[in-house]
Amino acid sequence: MKHVIALDVGGTGMKAALLAQDGSVLFEARRPTGREHGTDAVVATILDFAADLAEEGLRRFGQAPSAAGVAVPGTIDEKNGIAVFSANLGWRDLPMRKLLGERLGGLPVALGHDVRTGGLAEGRLGAGRGVDRFLFIALGTGIAGAIGIEGRIEAGAHGYGGEIGHVVVRPGGPACGCGAKGCLETLASASAVSRAWAGASGDPAADAADCATAVLAGDPAALTVWQQAVDALADGIVLAQSLLDPSTVIVGGGLAEAGDTLFTPLRAAVAERLTFQMPPKVVPAMLKDTAASLGAGLLAWDLLSTEVTA
Repeated sequence: MKHVIALDVGGTGMKAALLAQDGSVLFEARRPTGREHGTDAVVATILDFAADLAEEGLRRFGQAPSAAGVAVPGTIDEKNGIAVFSANLGWRDLPMRKLLGERLGGLPVALGHDVRTGGLAEGRLGAGRGVDRFLFIALGTGIAGAIGIEGRIEAGAHGYGGEIGHVVVRPGGPACGCGAKGCLETLASASAVSRAWAGASGDPAADAADCATAVLAGDPAALTVWQQAVDALADGIVLAQSLLDPSTVIVGGGLAEAGDTLFTPLRAAVAERLTFQMPPKVVPAMLKDTAASLGAGLLAWDLLSTEVTA
């Protein structure tokens, strides 16, 4: 059976699959990234994992994978296959596509940004299936996004398309790691909610999940913290709606695990801010933490399709 390697490299762990052409998962595996051992060790672990997956495919299906796709965090140069920078994993200008291709015996390799590949998978296999225009938002330690157009992801002229976490929704607000102030991710990410709730509750160990639990219990302080984050997120979504006019906004990441505790007030907050804009459907992501891995596999199949038609 024809298959490709799909690999998602995270800050602490890697998720992988062997993917059929229809997007079905034939085999899954996970492995620690091992960043505590340094950048060189991380790269070696990625290459070893990919080689093991290739051997698994050969053993199971009697043929080698047709291609490989890898999703990585940070700044990337998709066209040239270079992982430009990752603060968490420590690399700079890493020729990821070249290294993986050599390790896999010349196999074609596609490189993608982790959130954009996650958005690609949600668009084709998940909550955006059948939707021609969508915005994918991942609420995690930070906030990132992806713009979906007719089954593909628009990366922008310089590879930064979809970075909704860095639109300023509160001018002069909290300082962001990007250098600006009042960025959406300083107010509505899981880490932002965790910081705010730790301060409001007096418990330095409290996090966003604890805040969501307290919201369900009717805690007034938690409700205030939560609504401030929801309001900021709604402002970001309405800004994006004015610019991009997606029919659907797909929200994933750790904060989305709160379910209706997030989506009920968020939908209301978006609706009350709209004036002339057509209201988007605001829906939870479906693929959870497998999205980037599946998206990497889809990139690999797309690469093969491009090579055939070239």
